[in-house]
Parts: sequence; structure tokens; C-alpha cells
Amino acid sequence: MTKMAYVRSEVEAAFAAIAQRPDDKAPFPVGRNLAEDLGYPPSLLDMLPVACVEAFCGVSNVSLFAEIPLGSTVLDLGCGAGLDTLIAAKRTGDSGRVLAVDYSKAMLDRAAGSIAESLASNVELILSDAESLPLADKSVDVAIVNGIFNLNPDRGAMLIELARVVRKGGALFAAELVLTAELSPAERASKSNWFS
Repeated sequence: MTKMAYVRSEVEAAFAAIAQRPDDKAPFPVGRNLAEDLGYPPSLLDMLPVACVEAFCGVSNVSLFAEIPLGSTVLDLGCGAGLDTLIAAKRTGDSGRVLAVDYSKAMLDRAAGSIAESLASNVELILSDAESLPLADKSVDVAIVNGIFNLNPDRGAMLIELARVVRKGGALFAAELVLTAELSPAERASKSNWFS
């Protein structure tokens, strides 16, 4: 198995486990405490379905700082349990829509429950890899990405797809973990290192 295939399978297994059992130990922080630490107001989290809050996985509060005009088409790439999706759906309003994309079926299933509970009628869930989006060219006004670049070894293809689907004059708001020091050769060679 190639390193890329290994990382993808490990990432998919980790996120499926979080989606199905968010209270179990995960390889990174998840849930409400993480969301609050990242600046999501507790009062906002209280208004969202518990299912999307308890399985939240992200690195920032991108759906809060992104500029999301009313009526815009928003792509939430790597939507996970749907927390940012629901915030974006509220911000774009009934005249807008959110395309919530994830390659984890377990996470999309959890997001679907949250979307149904919140009665959000302007969200479309899409099961897809980030590097081959089933979206038309220039069909998105705003794309938000909350911490998925380090989880996909094919980052270049992801960026090419984002450039393809975001319209001219549109915007991409992304947040990611950043290494502050170069990895050692042993760390770079390790199949288990998602950052290499």
C-alpha cells in the first residue's frame, strides 16, 4: 500500500470512528470543548444540534470569519458532522445554498441528522473526494475549508479543484494547522505521519 493510500485509509477510519462514537478517544481533539476553544460562542453552539457539536473536528471558526453574503452558494469542503455547514446555511439565508462535501459517509450521515433536526432546507450533502468535486466550473461563490489540507496527501489537486469551482470574484476562506519546524527525514518517511 502506498503512503498516500495508507494515510487516506487511516484518516477515513479515524473520522468514521468519531462520527459513530464521538465520546471515544480520538487521535486529535474533537467536540464542544474544541469548538469553544476555537472561538465558537457557547450560545451559538447551544442553538445547534448536539450531533454536529459533539463530533466537530476543525482547526478554526472559519464559518464565522468567512464573508458569506446572503443568497450566495457556499461550498463547505470537508464538512464533517455539519457544524460549519449549518452556520453557513444560516448566514447565506433561504435564498442561498450550501454544498456540504465530505468523503466520509459516516460523517455525512451524522451531518444529515443534524441538518434534518435544524430544518435547514438550503443544504445539499455530497459524498466526494476533495480532489474530484462533482460540481460545475465557477459554480461556487464562497468556499470554506476547516482543516482538511493536512489530511489529504494530494493537496495540489484539492487546490486545483477549488480554483475550478469558485467563480471569478468569489472567495476561499481556509484554516489549517501549520508546522513550525521542518519534519525530520524519519518523520517524513513515516506512513503514520499525516503531515508529511
